[in-house]
Amino acid sequence: MTKHALIVGATGITGSNLAELLLAAGDWGVSGLSRSVSPIAGVQTLQCDLVDPDSVRGALLGLRPSHVFITAWSRQETEAENCKVNGAIVRNVLDGLQGASVGHVALTTGTKHYLGPFESYAKTQPETPFREEQERLPGENFYYVQEDEVFAAAARDGFTWSIHRPHTLIGYAVGNAMNMAATLAIYASICKETGRPFIFPGSPQQWQATTDVTDARLLARHLRWAATTKEAANLAFNVVNGEVFRWKWLWPRIAAYFGIEAAPYSGAPDPLENQMAGADEIWNGMVRKYDLQPNALSRVASFWHSDADLGRQVETFNDMGRSRKLGFMDYQDTTQSFTDAFDRLRADRIIP
Repeated sequence: MTKHALIVGATGITGSNLAELLLAAGDWGVSGLSRSVSPIAGVQTLQCDLVDPDSVRGALLGLRPSHVFITAWSRQETEAENCKVNGAIVRNVLDGLQGASVGHVALTTGTKHYLGPFESYAKTQPETPFREEQERLPGENFYYVQEDEVFAAAARDGFTWSIHRPHTLIGYAVGNAMNMAATLAIYASICKETGRPFIFPGSPQQWQATTDVTDARLLARHLRWAATTKEAANLAFNVVNGEVFRWKWLWPRIAAYFGIEAAPYSGAPDPLENQMAGADEIWNGMVRKYDLQPNALSRVASFWHSDADLGRQVETFNDMGRSRKLGFMDYQDTTQSFTDAFDRLRADRIIP
């Protein structure tokens, strides 16, 4: 075993896909820092409260990982609180590892680096495609605070770092606040069960504009690549599938997977939170009818987050030139990103 990874947020969509990838390689040991126990065989779970420095320090006592992957965040009511809490998560972990001879730290943030936080999300239109060298937006953004914590600890402790900025993450996860694949799968399944129209919930701009997404498996490969490639040290990277699409093209393909028709787009947003208000009993009935895992609707679908992504009124896609120039050439078909996630959700009895 030549490398040992500490994955902060090992049970989330990014952390779980990364853990599976590293363990499959055979030359990584994997520890996971999280509140809950990882269900992945081979992950050594270290349970703690990431916001509590003493809890984190105790969980990390004696651990000497060669690589640290920070994939966790906690949603708060305001961006000021997001900055305080999520900055503390990074600081607590890196302070807890001071003196452990860590070689590399990778931090996963996202496209809100270019679009701003939830409170002012997509209120400006940065030039597209987004490029890593674009200046930070004015105002508070917890991604910037997390980056600065990594930079400060690297200067103190001498490790190399990488910053990874995926767009909308697509992949298998349950109980994740940012999982559009599960959210759309639940929505489509309820539409099929009830005969409701499968309505694109977003803005006319998102229906028409060029966009992209990030497969969680590709992000995991990118994290591993940057952490083990000398030329990628101390750089920030966009991470997307490598193709662009329009939702007016993808929406009927998602509908076809579930054996339903996509409703004609009305030209105005119809948010999922409104469409699915009061759908808990419908979902609970489907869980019983189809013998699904007993997950509450709020655990498997994050309508609010998909509404934020699909409701943007600005064009959003990312340049991958920096990664390509340094040798990361991976590509992922976007339709397959969704259908592979749907297949796994069905196989695990999350959806019917």
